[in-house]
Amino acid sequence: MSILKRLFGGGGGEAAKREAVEYNGYRIRPAPYSAEGQYQTAGYIEKDFPDGAKEYHFVRAERHASADEAASFAVTKGQQIIDEQGDRVFDSR
Repeated sequence: MSILKRLFGGGGGEAAKREAVEYNGYRIRPAPYSAEGQYQTAGYIEKDFPDGAKEYHFVRAERHASADEAASFAVTKGQQIIDEQGDRVFDSR
């Protein structure tokens, strides 16, 4: 990768948010990014509350051969996080 691309954000490691998937009142927005020649599982869980929208960013260890595979898996992981934690996912850590 050229130095110009690294300086101005044109290369790997950057996540591009994709279309959100609705799940049980939440939105899961996959955001895989390039990592060591593969794509890292990552995404956002979003939900609207009376005081405004909240967002939780997650990254998991799994890597995939394509961005589409990583995005699909991110939706699955997002669903799992929602099922396990619900609104607690937005609590301060």
